[in-house]
Amino acid sequence: MPEALTDARWFLAAGVVLIAMALAGSVLRRLPLSSAMIYLAAGAALGPIGLGMIILDPVGGAGLLELVSEIAVIVSLFTAGLKLRLPVSDRGWWIPVRLAVVSMAVTVALIALVGVTLFGLPLGAAVLLGAILAPTDPVLASDVQLSHPGDRDRLRFALTGEAGLNDGTAFPFVMLGLGLLGLHDLGDGLLRWVAVDLIYAVVVGLAVGAVLGTLVARLVIHLRSTHQEAVGLDEFLALGLIGISYGAALLVGGYGFLAVFAASLALRRIERTRSGEDVADELESAQPRGSQDEIATHPETAPAFMARALLTFNEQLERIGEVAVVVLVGAALTVVGVPLAVAWFAPLLFFVIRPVAVLAGLAGAPLSRTHLAFIGWFGIRGVGSIYYLTYAITHDLQPDVARTLAMLTLSVVAVSVLVHGVSVTPLMARYERRQQARGGTA
Repeated sequence: MPEALTDARWFLAAGVVLIAMALAGSVLRRLPLSSAMIYLAAGAALGPIGLGMIILDPVGGAGLLELVSEIAVIVSLFTAGLKLRLPVSDRGWWIPVRLAVVSMAVTVALIALVGVTLFGLPLGAAVLLGAILAPTDPVLASDVQLSHPGDRDRLRFALTGEAGLNDGTAFPFVMLGLGLLGLHDLGDGLLRWVAVDLIYAVVVGLAVGAVLGTLVARLVIHLRSTHQEAVGLDEFLALGLIGISYGAALLVGGYGFLAVFAASLALRRIERTRSGEDVADELESAQPRGSQDEIATHPETAPAFMARALLTFNEQLERIGEVAVVVLVGAALTVVGVPLAVAWFAPLLFFVIRPVAVLAGLAGAPLSRTHLAFIGWFGIRGVGSIYYLTYAITHDLQPDVARTLAMLTLSVVAVSVLVHGVSVTPLMARYERRQQARGGTA
């Protein structure tokens, strides 16, 4: 009987959260609130201080959190890549690349400095903390990302591209932190780290994803437009491409996150090449000008239809992943507690370290002060940080160091959910009004 009661409570809790979010979705768009804030509160309510339905120690239960956050991140990375229709050769890509490389490195260094001098952490643990908290989040940052493939706004493109790239570029610093703690081979004079973790794994990850994304996209479009085959079940196509690109990259020692992101960019590149630079072809394919099978197999509309179907499915899957991870974060936070240090560390990260890193990474870039200010503020931390934390814990991180990093990471993510969730609606509304006043230029 108790087990049946527990099962019933689980179904009721899940049903209430999901239905409430479905009904409140349009309301939240008008209020200074985000869905992640509701999920976080729900997780806390289901944790030990509330109903006691989720008792999750982020150290002892790191394996579960790692798996759930890993799935959520790779789905979100694939979605982000599908939104980025700008050719990779375009100069507009320099902004997110500089954010994901230069700003990332500066952020890691500054957080590591704080970790050593103010938290008294060993150098390896401080670097690891920096690597965990440096990447911005592709899952929780959807409100400030590109709204559709035709969106050319420079701010949204920069934040979307950065979130897609830096979940992969953070990995070398995670390995560096683990190596300095004696948990990973860095080689003499960091030679192995530079050659393997910093160069090889990045290049291979991007290459594997690009090749597989290109091959799958061309194969599916050929089968559909030439032979009217492989029609329907686009959900399986999305999951399949995510799976093979992620798995293949890991098998050859590349970074799977970068592979998934590169695969979606490659798929979008094939679509753009076949459909033309104007995204109107893709938007027109959504109109009822024929049956779905006819649109999916017509040579002119097949590429755009495929890309649109994959993006729609992944956006829905991304929301499910967001619910799962943030609810677990809310519950786990009630287990480890919130350290007093977060009262000064979170403001330091959001108001000093992030803006300084952005200014360093984008020095000389052709961006207005408004763009720089918004990019500096919307460095949202979330699911990516949870994954890197649990990845480190499951790689034999010392229990005392693991608990310290868990407390800081979960607390910073929770603060980010709250402060960025409150600010995103009014700030983005103000940004849109300013852009419209300037004639809609980005």
